[in-house]
Amino acid sequence: MGKRIIQRARGHGSLTYRVRKSAFRYKIQYPFLTGEGIVLKLINSPAHSAPLAKIKAGREIFYNPAYEGMIEGQKVNIGAGSNPGDIVALKEIPVGTRIYNIELHPNDGGKIVRASGSSAIISKSRIDKVGVMLPSKKEVFLDVKCRATIGIIAGAGRLEKPIAKAGKMHHMKKARNKLWPRTSAVKMNAVDHPFGSGRGKRIKSKIAKRNAPPGAKVGLLRPSRTGRGK
Repeated sequence: MGKRIIQRARGHGSLTYRVRKSAFRYKIQYPFLTGEGIVLKLINSPAHSAPLAKIKAGREIFYNPAYEGMIEGQKVNIGAGSNPGDIVALKEIPVGTRIYNIELHPNDGGKIVRASGSSAIISKSRIDKVGVMLPSKKEVFLDVKCRATIGIIAGAGRLEKPIAKAGKMHHMKKARNKLWPRTSAVKMNAVDHPFGSGRGKRIKSKIAKRNAPPGAKVGLLRPSRTGRGK
């Protein structure tokens, strides 16, 4: 008897295909106050690729990705400053400065450029918008009130160390809700996947029907139209 294909089982949302809640015990965010903060501790979070800094500002404690060279006991400025680790509005940061953990909207706590070793660059400064060159070389224009952290995120070179055991890769993927190892569809039985069975191994591109159910909607995305444009 057949079973649900992996794509359909993941969509069902059972605990087998969901990351455990304890992995996301630290939430990255910015404080609402301004002033000076102190780095209490550098933390390894299983849900994030970069180490996190536990920072205390006044009575508030928040978590932010650590920059390259950050140490415990260090002081950081919130709302002003030009040193690595300072949290500043985009309008206060000079053009050419490297930044990370950038807000898309004011006070959203930082949404983009948070992976280890990454950083963006302030490219342009206008009256109401600031241009930011992302690591993908795409330029976006954000509100001048959006905040970011100055510096480069720590953890660069994380992917350079070889993964000696399959078990380590399994745990790394599991911490981020990635299914591993991934079984090729053509190696499955015909009852387990539309691409399965030993027949027809010379695969042609398959386009799923537009209204196919999740168990059958596999293959290439259906184009809106085909043929030469007139």
